Amino acid sequence: MLASFAVLPFGAGEELKELVAEALSVVEESGLDYKLGAMQTTLEGDPDEVMSVIMQCHKRVLALVPRVLTNITLDDRKGATHRLIGKVTDVESVLGRELKHE
Repeated sequence: MLASFAVLPFGAGEELKELVAEALSVVEESGLDYKLGAMQTTLEGDPDEVMSVIMQCHKRVLALVPRVLTNITLDDRKGATHRLIGKVTDVESVLGRELKHE
C-alpha cells in the first residue's frame, strides 16, 4: 500500500517545521519506506503498519497543538510492490526522460 498524508496543525503559528520534524521522527522510527515531499509524506508498506504510523504521527502532533487535521490518500493495489519509486519511473519511461521529483 502507498499512502500520502499531511498532518496539519492548528494553533501553532506560521512556522511548522518543528512539528513536521516531530511527525517525521515517527516515520523514520517505523522503518517503512517513505518519501518526504514539500506538502506531504508518502509511505509504502503493509496496510496495518502504514495506517498505524500515520495515526502515531497524528497523535504526536496533537500532543503539541490544540487541533490537528490529517489528510490521507491511499493507493492499495493487490500484488504491487516498490511503487514508491515505480509509479514515478513508469511515467518517466512513457515520456522517455527523467522528471523532477522528490
